[in-house]
Amino acid sequence: MKILGIGVDIIKNKRIKLLIKNQKFIKRIFSSNEIIIAKRQSNKTNYFSKRFAAKEAFVKSLGIGFRDGLNFKDIEILNDNKGKPFYFKNKKINAVVNKTFKVKKYNLFLSISDEKDYSIAFTMLQTK
Repeated sequence: MKILGIGVDIIKNKRIKLLIKNQKFIKRIFSSNEIIIAKRQSNKTNYFSKRFAAKEAFVKSLGIGFRDGLNFKDIEILNDNKGKPFYFKNKKINAVVNKTFKVKKYNLFLSISDEKDYSIAFTMLQTK
């Protein structure tokens, strides 16, 4: 196994708190699944902040940023039944990883955390 890329991002929660007042922002950045799940969250600011940071960390792990038709909504962060966050590997993500690194099988690792003022995400992209 080989590490293909790593990415990290930190964001001030206050910034996202202001932005999520705008429904256009939410619909442009977050997937429909993420928006549905957010409705059940008591702290929506930190929920959205962590996912925003995770999306940024992911594109940093690719080393290409938001190019080749990749946008925020293409990157979806979900949680398994124990609460562990993960990237949902859809066709678009698979295609971008394949094009960037010439691999078909890969692992994506995600760690997200927050506190009162900041949220952070760390991503590692690795061959299988």
